[in-house]
Amino acid sequence: MRLLPLTISQIDEVVKEMEQEAKAIKKEIFKLAWFMRGSLSIDEAYQLTYEDREVISDIIKENLDMTKETGLPFF
Repeated sequence: MRLLPLTISQIDEVVKEMEQEAKAIKKEIFKLAWFMRGSLSIDEAYQLTYEDREVISDIIKENLDMTKETGLPFF
């Protein structure tokens, strides 16, 4: 009986995928904090659920799109 259902190379692949996912989450969190201009700290952003981050990202995208359409300054 094998104790591990995966080979070492398969485990290595899974770990690399998880590292990429973690990096993507970090990037998303830092972008949210940047766009929120200090009203959301990095620590607070890490405490958000996936759904919360998704909603905030959608709001940011809508606001960016609206400023592009209207020509108003975003910054």
